[in-house]
Amino acid sequence: EIETDKATMELESPDDGIIEKIIIPEGTEEIQVNSLIALLKVEGEDSSEADSTPIKPSPNSVVPPESKNIDTNISMASILGNNTEVDSNSNWTEKEITMREALNQAIEEEMIKDKDVFLLGEEVAEYDGAYKVTQGLLKKFGDKRVLDTPISEHGFTGLAIGAAMAGLKPICEFMTFNFSMQAIDQIVNSAAKSLYMSGGEINVPIVFRGPNGAAARVAAQHSQCFISWFSHIPGLIVITPSNARDAKGLLKSSIRNPNPVIFLEHELLYKEKTNVPIEDNFLIPLGKGNLINKGNDVTIIGFSMSVQRIIKALPEINKLNINPDLIDLRSIKPLDEDLIYKSVKKTKKVLILDTGTLDGSISGEILSKVVDEMWENLDIKPERLAMPNFPEATSFSLTKNYHINSEKIVNKVAEMLKIKVNIGNNFKKDHPHDVPGDW
Repeated sequence: EIETDKATMELESPDDGIIEKIIIPEGTEEIQVNSLIALLKVEGEDSSEADSTPIKPSPNSVVPPESKNIDTNISMASILGNNTEVDSNSNWTEKEITMREALNQAIEEEMIKDKDVFLLGEEVAEYDGAYKVTQGLLKKFGDKRVLDTPISEHGFTGLAIGAAMAGLKPICEFMTFNFSMQAIDQIVNSAAKSLYMSGGEINVPIVFRGPNGAAARVAAQHSQCFISWFSHIPGLIVITPSNARDAKGLLKSSIRNPNPVIFLEHELLYKEKTNVPIEDNFLIPLGKGNLINKGNDVTIIGFSMSVQRIIKALPEINKLNINPDLIDLRSIKPLDEDLIYKSVKKTKKVLILDTGTLDGSISGEILSKVVDEMWENLDIKPERLAMPNFPEATSFSLTKNYHINSEKIVNKVAEMLKIKVNIGNNFKKDHPHDVPGDW
């Protein structure tokens, strides 16, 4: 398997053979295109004729993870490890795994627990999923419960909703939520509204899941954030985890919920690792946010990928003698308003980060709620950071300033608290999956 900045892919060859030698070791990053990575011995071919000279890594190559000196002073794993508010039981047996592995565990555990749970979507079975979230599930549960579908989101979404109405519990994967637009009528007019229109007679226990938001240079049609879209629809629950631990606990709770759940994962977070409980009874309740850092100076609210940006910015914020409350919403609908109001009442200042464009955004909705409920507690006007109101381009030179980055967060916090700051180029690379360059 080869992991690019966009997907994890299986290596495919037009010839049958045996991999005789792996040239570049597992874990190596930033391998140049057209580099020789392995030797394939084909029947009748003399492998001695092949050039097996090891290729020297490029100057920009990154060494395998086991030989890195990783700075763990501030990370999602370390913050969650010290936070007892994530769940009610702190005695879990934990293992550090990626978000894609955590999602896979959640699906497997719930399929074992409940025979009515099944999985369907494009390439979820034979190919193990476009992002390898469903890896190994076909082998474990068979093709009656792990179904590859035609490339017809409108069709297989309707099939899944019908199955949910009939008493099953589908997990419907969209290869990307950009493609869910092909099935928007099914999601909005069938899944979300059936309970209401049937007078409470027809439940639709279904989870729609897949990657959401902008990845690295995948252009306008593959970079949209649909959090505000789906949050606007009565009858839908909207969940967006920022790390592997939350992803597992929230997905298990979503599968057990009797209502339709939109479960929005961020593509750039699939490889991120966090300590995750291995027990199959680990759950995180829907509708509860997480206070990942306690402070008194300002409330910073984020969700999904923006939480990673906040954590990246925290050391520089602390250098300004500012200690913020950091809130990871986790659940967008229902929203943990009590957690937000309690924090804002204490700090009297709030900055809201968004993963979508500014107009019509969730950050705007949260800002409105804060103003309505906490106006007398605010010292300064609430602020927010979101994407510009135009589609994302493909070119790196056009998109390098499109995203919210840690530098923007630090500068905005400093501006709010009237502190002069010039952090320069302290953030060369905001996230290990970002394309190289100064964000």
